[in-house]
Amino acid sequence: MKNTGHPLRKKAQISSPKRTAPRRARPAAGDSSALSAPFLDAYPLPAMLIGRDCVITAGNERAVRIFPRAGAGLFPCSPEVLVGPGAMAQLRDAVGEAFDSRTIRKLEIAGGDDGTLDRQFSLTISPVHLLRPPMALLIVDDISEAKARDLDLLRFSKIAYYTANPVEITDRQGRIIFVNPAFERASGYRAEEILGKNPNIFGSGKHDGAFWRAMWSTINAGNVWTGEIENRRRNGEAYYTNLLISPIIDHRGIIVGYFGVHRDITEQKNLQQQLIHAQKMESIGLLAAGIAHEVGNPLTSISSLVQVIQRTTHDDFTQEKLELVKSQISRISRIIRDLVDFSRRSSFEVQLTDLNKNIREAVEIVRVGKKSKEIAFQIELSENLPSLPLVPDQVEQVFINILINAVDAVHEALTAPARVPGKKGMITVHSGVADDAVVITISDTGTGIRESEMPKIFEPFYTTKKVGEGTGLGLWVSYGIIKSFRGSIQVSSAEGEGTTFTITFPLGPTIE
Repeated sequence: MKNTGHPLRKKAQISSPKRTAPRRARPAAGDSSALSAPFLDAYPLPAMLIGRDCVITAGNERAVRIFPRAGAGLFPCSPEVLVGPGAMAQLRDAVGEAFDSRTIRKLEIAGGDDGTLDRQFSLTISPVHLLRPPMALLIVDDISEAKARDLDLLRFSKIAYYTANPVEITDRQGRIIFVNPAFERASGYRAEEILGKNPNIFGSGKHDGAFWRAMWSTINAGNVWTGEIENRRRNGEAYYTNLLISPIIDHRGIIVGYFGVHRDITEQKNLQQQLIHAQKMESIGLLAAGIAHEVGNPLTSISSLVQVIQRTTHDDFTQEKLELVKSQISRISRIIRDLVDFSRRSSFEVQLTDLNKNIREAVEIVRVGKKSKEIAFQIELSENLPSLPLVPDQVEQVFINILINAVDAVHEALTAPARVPGKKGMITVHSGVADDAVVITISDTGTGIRESEMPKIFEPFYTTKKVGEGTGLGLWVSYGIIKSFRGSIQVSSAEGEGTTFTITFPLGPTIE
């Protein structure tokens, strides 16, 4: 009989397991190693485990890629690979607070793996107290681009706010959502008064519908529009700007608003008008010299013939008509004399002039006129007015011309059918020193000047008086005299209330 061995031994041989490699021990449920790479890799952001001692024990692949100095296999490591030595104290405090309070802590720090610390990170520290030892989950979000955008926005907002040029921003419908202080100063409106309003509240009405339709067509097409516009300040005063409007386009290519930058050119426009006016005055001056020459000689001949005829006739009718001719010749001669006085450089001697004395003499000359009987003259002259190098006769003539106009205006107001009951005629003359200049104002309570006539009052032959009562040269000549001494003359008036002329002579002027 064949020996088959011991049945138990055979059983043991059958049931004996195969030889395999030893297995790794399964971690306990609370062991921090359970939150190793597979778990951390589930986070879309760089994630690491950090202990109370501020030592990083593990990190996911994203953490290793973003912070290569930590490196795979280099855990545990110090957070200095992330934040740098300068922010370690701040991070230690945040980690300690998270462990002690068992709450999430967040902070923003500067960091970078190349030592430049030129990147910005947002750190979220979430304590996990069920682990042994207790650990915290450190989530890192790179916010460098967001911070850069915020910085760009801050820079832009500061530039827009503090720039000297008026700036406005509107929404897609054209409603104002932002204006800077320069815009408030230029328009006269406070920001809270115009936010939500349409910019047409500043419109002067000068530009027609076609002008604005062309502007909207340009910016709605995503293009920049530039143009010169006339607006109105809150007080109704006109001001001019060069306006640039740029559409604001978002990341989808959709227009979400408009950005407008103004450059105030009001002063430039005023200077241009003054230059045009000065050039016109110069041209008229040359014309006046020619007229004086061409008309003066024939006029002298006519005057001589009239005198000869007067001596040879005794007919009353003829004598009456000859006297009328003589009066018209005298009127023409006076006009020519005024033209010549304006058109040529004065030959009078410049000397230190007491303007107060000139004013008193001019007032005395004017107040003896028939129209001045019902008019009160109020003279307010500064006792400390300095003498200026001027031509006394010329300056006195300026005062006389303006005072005569004032008398005529007051007389007309007092004799008008629609005269205001109880209104008295008054002319006030004031002198003083302000801003390194002598200032003389002549005010009246007359009929005033219509706004449409204001730009023309210094033009030659322009007058609002009846035919035969004025030549329209008085203010024109006065303007030329004042300008020859580098002075200025300005007028303000309200129809039906009166007019004020302001004459300014700089201290120490010189002849042009």
